[in-house]
Amino acid sequence: MIAVADLALSLNGRPILQQIAFQAQPGEVTVLLGPNGSGKTTLLLCLCAHYRPGQGDIQICGQELTSLSYRRLAQLVAVVPQDHHPVFPYQVREVILLGRISRLGFFSQPTSADDEIVDDILKLLNIQQLADKPYTRISGGERQLVLIGRCLAQEPQVLLLDEPTNHLDFKNQFVILKLIKDLARERQLTVLLTLHDPNMASLFADQVILLAQGRIAAQGPPQEVITAAHMAAIYHLEVEMLRAGTRHLLYPKIG
Repeated sequence: MIAVADLALSLNGRPILQQIAFQAQPGEVTVLLGPNGSGKTTLLLCLCAHYRPGQGDIQICGQELTSLSYRRLAQLVAVVPQDHHPVFPYQVREVILLGRISRLGFFSQPTSADDEIVDDILKLLNIQQLADKPYTRISGGERQLVLIGRCLAQEPQVLLLDEPTNHLDFKNQFVILKLIKDLARERQLTVLLTLHDPNMASLFADQVILLAQGRIAAQGPPQEVITAAHMAAIYHLEVEMLRAGTRHLLYPKIG
């Protein structure tokens, strides 16, 4: 679980986040939605202790974030960054195995049990065929799966993902988001991710937090937050909604 209360952050004297308060629950996918520059990525960076807010409280799994050692934080929270540029051509198996670091003692070597965990993750993600391939020579969608695999190797309780569908084609966007939702449910992970597409958020989110200019403009179930009125106000764009049963599709008004 993530619990944030009255969080505020300024960088170089400029307010970036103000009065941020929300909870994200185990077994659910919470989506941060909002325009570029609204503070989505910065909020994620606060939750993984990259930035220290000037005000407010962050609790991770019932513990104050500031009280957690980096090792303990890595055991609780796993992060999939927006862009990842590897320096060395590690094999896919080795990249996933790196997720075990926080579970190993100092000077310890991975054991057969760690190798079995990696094998199980490769099977879970259906990427066994990539195990011995260089991470630098696989597709963008495959890399996202490998990074999620590395996170699962940490055995976290919280999963943070920054634009996990970035640069992915239509099919792989769906594959990645469905996988994330399934993992949240099956493993009772608290999942918080950023997205740009309100329609994808509507399909896969249990809760949506709408950010605008560093503040929460709305939060709640997607059907309450992702509305034509909210999108028009936040993005300064005329929006129309097409309804099909319980689902709806938002699109910019043309002409």
